[in-house]
Amino acid sequence: MADALLALREIRKEFPGVVALDKVDFNLHAGEVHAVMGENGAGKSTLIKVITGVYPRDAGSMELDGKSLHPRSTLEAEAAGISTVYQEVNLVGTLSVAENILLGRQPRKFGIIRWDETRRLAEKALARLGLELDLSRQLDSCSMAIQQMVAIARALDINARVLILDEPTSSLDEQETAALFKVMRQLRDEGLAILFVTHFLDQVHEISDRITVLRNGALVGEYKTVELTRMQLIGKMLGREPEALQDKSTGSKWAAETRDEILRGEGIGRKGSVHPLDLSVRRGEVVGLGGLLGSGRTETARLLFGIDAPDSGRVQIDGQAKSLNHPRKAIANGLAFCSEDRKGEGIIPNLSLRENLILAMQASRGPVRLLPSAEQEQLCAHYIDALNIKTPNAATPICNLSGGNQQKVLLARWLAMQPRLIILDEPARGIDVGAKAEIEKLVRSLREKGMAVVFISSELEEVVHTCDRVAVMRDRRKVGELSGEEITEQRIMDLMAHHE
Repeated sequence: MADALLALREIRKEFPGVVALDKVDFNLHAGEVHAVMGENGAGKSTLIKVITGVYPRDAGSMELDGKSLHPRSTLEAEAAGISTVYQEVNLVGTLSVAENILLGRQPRKFGIIRWDETRRLAEKALARLGLELDLSRQLDSCSMAIQQMVAIARALDINARVLILDEPTSSLDEQETAALFKVMRQLRDEGLAILFVTHFLDQVHEISDRITVLRNGALVGEYKTVELTRMQLIGKMLGREPEALQDKSTGSKWAAETRDEILRGEGIGRKGSVHPLDLSVRRGEVVGLGGLLGSGRTETARLLFGIDAPDSGRVQIDGQAKSLNHPRKAIANGLAFCSEDRKGEGIIPNLSLRENLILAMQASRGPVRLLPSAEQEQLCAHYIDALNIKTPNAATPICNLSGGNQQKVLLARWLAMQPRLIILDEPARGIDVGAKAEIEKLVRSLREKGMAVVFISSELEEVVHTCDRVAVMRDRRKVGELSGEEITEQRIMDLMAHHE
């Protein structure tokens, strides 16, 4: 639009084998909060990095206040008046509040920092946000909310005209988020242009004036927030318009109430991660965690497996209270966990398929009791055949396998432990259609054998076809539960969009 402060036209960014942004338009106006929404892989992060000079654009144009802009670094973007505050606060925790606000820009005389002037300027920067802080306090002794405010004060100290906030509320509680929103409204009213990235639907409708939706690197559309309902927003993010949804329930759902309960979580939660919730899983049952990215699905899985220790509630295994505050304890109680981060938390790329597959079993035996070579080969042969893992042999480096076959190796790693309950976090992400179908078939076979499964997927169709019960999450809360024939895409979206 002609009156946009920051205007991007037909931006394209490619990486080897991937088009991250494809002819994307974006308009940011002075005096507005503009939310950018989209699921994982939609292109939000790439868009920010193009704007801030981290990535050069491959095609398209960018203008700031009507003048062509082509930043080659974040420093050039800042010099033009574009500042960014990232989800992980990029400051120096061992320095003081004042030092962080003026870091790299401290006033000097004859090469010596003028500390009185530094403190005065830092105090002035905080006063703009309505904050009074102990300027000498070490930053890492402050709460995450205060660190976010210090990062914003620093960003504005360069006379920024555009402020980009990338997931600023991900580690904040409700009161801290309210305080941040108060500051954002104040800055907006002063004429600042704010680009706001978040996964929390309620926050988007509370604070933003307009919304741009991206999906798979392409622009879906730009909308006034007041004219876009939560249901419509979810539909546009997922590519499933509400009016186009059909009941895809297979009719094969069955009641699991007669099965033995393996795990029950009562009021389990963790401050800054997920609000207390109840969840139970029975033998031979697939329980889904449904919701958008950032809704609390993975955080709940991490609590159940002891990766993150809950600070409220309790967990029962077979009716007995257990302290699952470490993955070793979860494994000892028959639990297994396949992370959504296959590369970062799953495979060890330079090891072979065999070494990756036996990793959990060998870890359970300790460093002295090595798993015999014959048993290793037997395990590998069994799971290569059972899961149809396409590989020349078990000695092949796992990094040489496709994403789908890597995922199968990770499943085999945990299945070799013969768990009673397995948590699958996005098991089909980043793999082809054929591999997805095989993994869905595997989940159904595990259920038939009596194993309990907690299933997380961003694909509603996968959740509907696979799960016997679904706990629906929104903004770190469990907002409802569906079972049997109630599990349809429409019903899940209704709960994801519901606002009290």
